[in-house]
Amino acid sequence: MLDVRLIERGLEKPGKTKGGLAAAMGVRPGAVSEILSGIRLIKASEIALIIEYLELNSVPIMGRVGAGATIEPEHEQVPPEGLGDVELPFPIAEETIAFEVSGDSMLPKYENGDIIVVYREQQHPVSSFYGEEAAVRLKTGERYLKTIERGKSPTTVNLTSFNAKPITGVKVEWIGEICVTLPRGQIERLRSKAAARARKAARAAGRAPEK
Repeated sequence: MLDVRLIERGLEKPGKTKGGLAAAMGVRPGAVSEILSGIRLIKASEIALIIEYLELNSVPIMGRVGAGATIEPEHEQVPPEGLGDVELPFPIAEETIAFEVSGDSMLPKYENGDIIVVYREQQHPVSSFYGEEAAVRLKTGERYLKTIERGKSPTTVNLTSFNAKPITGVKVEWIGEICVTLPRGQIERLRSKAAARARKAARAAGRAPEK
C-alpha cells in the first residue's frame, strides 16, 4: 500500500494537482482529498496509476560518477536538470538522485553504464561509511564511486577500488549513500517498457472522443 506521505510529496511537484491525479485515477475530484485525510483507502488497481501520474518512481540522473574515470563536474557537460530520469520498478520515499557509472575499476560489482541511486543529502558522518561503497565528491571537486576507508588523519580518507590503485589522503565534501543499484541491462528494459507505455497512452489519447 502507498504511504499517504508519498502522495503528498508527489503533489508538491510542479504541474501535479489533486484534480489531475483524480483524472488519472478515473475517480471524482474529492476522492483524492479523502485518501489524503484517511477517509478513503487506495484500491489495488489505483496504485500503478498514482505512481505513474505523480512519478513516484522517477529519479533524475544528475551526471556520472567515476569508477576508474575521473569525473570533474565543472568540466562535465550536464544540463542543470540532469541527463534525464530513470524509472525504478517501485516508488521511493526519500529524496534521491542518480548517477551513471563511468569506468571499470569497480568490476565485477559495478559495470560501466550501471546506474546508482543515492540519497541527495549526506545523512551520516564520514566515519560511518568506512568499509562501504558510496558515491563521493572530494573537496577538490572530483566525483567517484569508491570504497571509503579510514585515512591517516581524522580529516582524510582513502578511496579504494577492486581494480585500480587507491586514492589516499583525500578530503571528502559529500557522500552519496547508495540505496539502489540498477544494472545497465535492467535500465534498458525499464526504458523500453516506459516507451511502450508512452506509445500506448498516445494511441489511447488519439482514439479518445473530443469533449
